[in-house]
Amino acid sequence: MGQKINPLGFRLGTTQGHHSIWFAQPKNYSEGLQEDQKIRNSIKNYIQKNMRISSGVEGIACIEIRKRIDLIQVIIYMGFPKLLLEGKTRRIEELQMNVQKELNCMNRKLNIAITRITNPYGDPNILAEFIAGQLKNRVSFRKAIKKAIELTEQADTKGIQVQIAGRIDGKEIARVEWIREGRVPLQTIRAKIDYCSYRVRTVYGVLGIKIWIFWE
Repeated sequence: MGQKINPLGFRLGTTQGHHSIWFAQPKNYSEGLQEDQKIRNSIKNYIQKNMRISSGVEGIACIEIRKRIDLIQVIIYMGFPKLLLEGKTRRIEELQMNVQKELNCMNRKLNIAITRITNPYGDPNILAEFIAGQLKNRVSFRKAIKKAIELTEQADTKGIQVQIAGRIDGKEIARVEWIREGRVPLQTIRAKIDYCSYRVRTVYGVLGIKIWIFWE
């Protein structure tokens, strides 16, 4: 039957690039990977703790990590960076201290930069957070998806598909529901498709959200 593949990994080297760029010997590779995970988790936790936003969206699109021998450079792509930029230097310094404490790397310098993305709701991660916030507030799932699709259409996309799986609206039997608007050519490798899968804990249980956005 249909073999599913992650649309981002499928397109590596054509329309997609890596989010972590560094080189390691095979025996040190797993350490580097865990280090990346620690960096991403501590940044997300810091933003969750310090910035509660009205819409419940953290607004992190992706975290890019570039490592050299003496430097770790982290670029955070955010949809709503004003939350971090209010006390700009103080906030970023505090975040750097937090991440460095987590990594305890004394011999390498850590540099964190924040970049704003132009269409926040054209990014699947931010959109998934928006839908998750709606579902936690017990909004009907169809209403939440329709609203998300409306927001995406403003960002000038060619197509979007949203899928929610689990105990939707608290029903006893779990099911999968999806809505597609426009074209989403998953078989075409040259198609620029953004994808994300997101877990949301609701009162009834865990729901899974998957979003595919087709740009061009």
